[in-house]
Order: sequence, then C-alpha cells, then structure tokens
Amino acid sequence: MSDQNLVHESQLPLPLLHRGKVRDVYEVNSDTLLMIASDRVSAFDVVLPQPIPHKGEVLTQITAWWLDQLNDRLAHHLIAVDPDRIIARHPELAETRDQWARRAMLVHRTDPVLVECVVRGYISGSAWKEYKQSGTLAGEPLAEGLEESQRLDPAIFSPATKAQQGEHDENITFGQTREILGDELANRLKDLSLEIYGFGRDVAEKSDIILADTKFEFGHKNGELMLIDEVLTPDSSRFWPKESYGTGRGQPSLDKQPVRDWLETLDWDKSPPPPDLPTEVVEESSERYKDVFQRLTGTALADYQPPLFGDDR
Repeated sequence: MSDQNLVHESQLPLPLLHRGKVRDVYEVNSDTLLMIASDRVSAFDVVLPQPIPHKGEVLTQITAWWLDQLNDRLAHHLIAVDPDRIIARHPELAETRDQWARRAMLVHRTDPVLVECVVRGYISGSAWKEYKQSGTLAGEPLAEGLEESQRLDPAIFSPATKAQQGEHDENITFGQTREILGDELANRLKDLSLEIYGFGRDVAEKSDIILADTKFEFGHKNGELMLIDEVLTPDSSRFWPKESYGTGRGQPSLDKQPVRDWLETLDWDKSPPPPDLPTEVVEESSERYKDVFQRLTGTALADYQPPLFGDDR
C-alpha cells in the first residue's frame, strides 16, 4: 500500500452505522459488519486534520496477527481480513476495494458489553496520575512507594465505562463492574482479559517490547462471549521499547507519541479545531506504527500476508 493510498474517511454504498475517531463501521447484512480502520489520528479525544500513512493498515493487520495466535484460546468476531476472501463472500464490495483493502475486517455482529476491559501491567498514564494524587486506582488503594512506569505484579484488571465520542472513559472499580454486568460476566471478563494480556506480554517480550497496558472489548452473539474490535494494537495498548525502559519517568511509546509530544509544545486548549500537523511529525508517527508491526511480527508491513480464519482456512 503506497503512502498515497490514504483513507481519511471512507465512503461505501452500505449503511454507515458508526464513524468513530478511527473506525468506520458499515452494515453488510443483519449478521455481518465491515470495520474499516482509517488513517485518522486523534489526540486528547480530538481528530486531527492530517492522516497518518499506513496507520489503518497496521491496526487491522496487527489485530489479525494476534487473533490468529489466539484463535484456539477463545471465540472472536473476525470472519475474514484478506481482501480476496472478503470479496469472495461479498462480491458487491469489489468496486470499493481501494478504500478498504488491508484495513478492513469482516466481522460477526455482536451485542457489545458496555464496559472496557483494561489491564495494567505497569503504572502509567491516567493510572499514574491518580496514584500520584491519592495512592489509588479507580478509588481502590495500591501498594505504597510505586514509581512511574513500575511493573505491577500481578497485573491489575482496571475496567472503564465506554465514553461517548468526545468524552473520556471513566475508570471504575471491579465492584462497580459487577453491579453493571453481574458477578458471572464480570468475573469471566476479568479472567479472560488477564489471560490475554499475559499471553500478549510474553509474546511481546520475545521481541524486546514491553506491553505496559491494553484494553479489550467483548460482545455477545447468540449467547456466546466474543473478543471484538481491535486487539493488542498500538492504539489500544502501550508498547514500550525494552532497550530504553526505566522506572521513575515516562517511556517512549511505539505509537502516535510524536503527535502528542508536538501538540504539548503548543498553546492549544485541546479542543476543536485542532492545529495542522507538520510533515515530519506525520512521517515519524507512521514509522513508529510500521516499526512496532515489524518488531512484533518479524515481517515488514508491505510483505505481510494476512491469515485466514474460519471456513477460509
């Protein structure tokens, strides 16, 4: 995929169900959705004017790579990610292939669980801010004397409410999660999330990458609990290069950090309209996304062949 093949906003002849900060979700039929990861980039919950080349491709292909490895461990919603397989199932998508190829997932439609399942293996971000102020996470006390970016043993299940667009997710306690979802589902989500995080952390460590934290989403289809949406991507996770890790400070991230860092130098109130991104910031961010993909998978993005799922195997 060339840098010229950027998708800031897709336009398909299908019912558009949702256009989020990154993803455009279309209804293919009553049971199936097409989720397109655009090249849009957001920071501080504001979508920025310039897209990041290859970003949508990385998010889609890295999700497929992880789900291929998790395929025998749990149910998930992914039907197909290979463009030829998607068109074989739905020939009507052939005419718009340039807009979605290698950045789209054909998925089962589910009823989403309205809690985001966050797992924190290191204390960073909003968790560090709260801990620094009150020694707690979502109001629950943590051990004393933790340093920024310190590893948490064991990892902590730290759920959050799903915010509407333009709003921030809110950390909640596991007790609140049980009140919202019931004990059985809350416990199942906690166990699954910690299991997937542990698997992802061990795989990433082999590539000298620290998986600091991540979030998962789940949904139900015909009563079956499924892992949905993106999985262990640089947008849903903090990936830190192991070679530069150290406690007591923030870490460089293999994601859109160049965008955030540049915005922090501006006198901008973090509300729309956002400023234009310089070309060098866009290019550096694109390289970060491609770098984490190659480090994890061992394959350059341009050479990667997506896995097959389900009946396509």
